Amino acid sequence: MLNIPALKDLLHQPALSKLDSLLLCLAAEPVEPKSVSDIKAVAAAAGLRKVSSWNVSDHLSKSRGCAIRTPAGWELTANGKARIESLAGPYVSGPAVVAAASLRSHLSKITNPDTHAFVEEAIRCFEAKLLRAAIVLSWVGAIGLIQDHIVSAKLAAFNAEARRRDAKWKDASNRDDLARLKEHEFLQICHAISIIGKSVKDELEACLKLRNGCGHPNSLKVGEHKASSHVETLIQNVFLAF
Repeated sequence: MLNIPALKDLLHQPALSKLDSLLLCLAAEPVEPKSVSDIKAVAAAAGLRKVSSWNVSDHLSKSRGCAIRTPAGWELTANGKARIESLAGPYVSGPAVVAAASLRSHLSKITNPDTHAFVEEAIRCFEAKLLRAAIVLSWVGAIGLIQDHIVSAKLAAFNAEARRRDAKWKDASNRDDLARLKEHEFLQICHAISIIGKSVKDELEACLKLRNGCGHPNSLKVGEHKASSHVETLIQNVFLAF
């Protein structure tokens, strides 16, 4: 239900009771039975180290049915999950929050500071449910990764194909030069020199179409599932590949 960034915000609210703090820790992803040591580890990861000195089982046993102890550990009941929803509100993991968590898992692997910044902003937009902005920024981050790959390993082949298509093409030497191309044409060249396959190109063209719809004034409405699907495509075909 809750990822660690959301848990960090929630656990450090003023006047939060010990019991509610522990229930929030039980709601941390993955939502499964947790031992006392698991609960303390989740709290520590979210910056609430004082939980290490609490009698966790005693507090949870007084939860009035919000948490129960099973052979596998402590777990939330339906009443407990309802309590979490009342405490966490928009932080409760919907598709957008899951997308943010998936993107964040790739953030540390991105070495280019510009690409890193775009992806980090996309994550923050997903967490805040700013879906159109998140779609645009995650796309920019993904294209940045492909551009970095071209500059480091495929620049000669890319320039040769670009010149074949346009005799006026001035050879690119960095990412800014690659950005002179329209992104649709950029994808065609990437496919032509086998940086991406045809099916991947088709999926990325669909992502580009959505990105364009979100990046210009219009009446397009985008929900969490659509935005999450966009990010899943980018993660599977770009973030994991480059």
